[in-house]
Amino acid sequence: MTAIDWVGSLGVFLILMAYFLNVSGRLSNRALAYILLNLCGAALACLASALLEYIPFIILEGAWVLVSTHSLLTYLKRS
Repeated sequence: MTAIDWVGSLGVFLILMAYFLNVSGRLSNRALAYILLNLCGAALACLASALLEYIPFIILEGAWVLVSTHSLLTYLKRS
């Protein structure tokens, strides 16, 4: 595996961990940890996609970063 593969795999792992913790009832989708797992995971997956120059996933993960950033800002305003 290349360094890009590791970065992308870590990103996907973080996103899937957030999803698993949410659906198993261990982490609310409004929790800071959930938001940060999604944000960091999407950012890493987007970086890997950009390094691979794979446009469809750059768009997908970039949108995920934007949505997660919006969720983080909403969370911080509530606190």
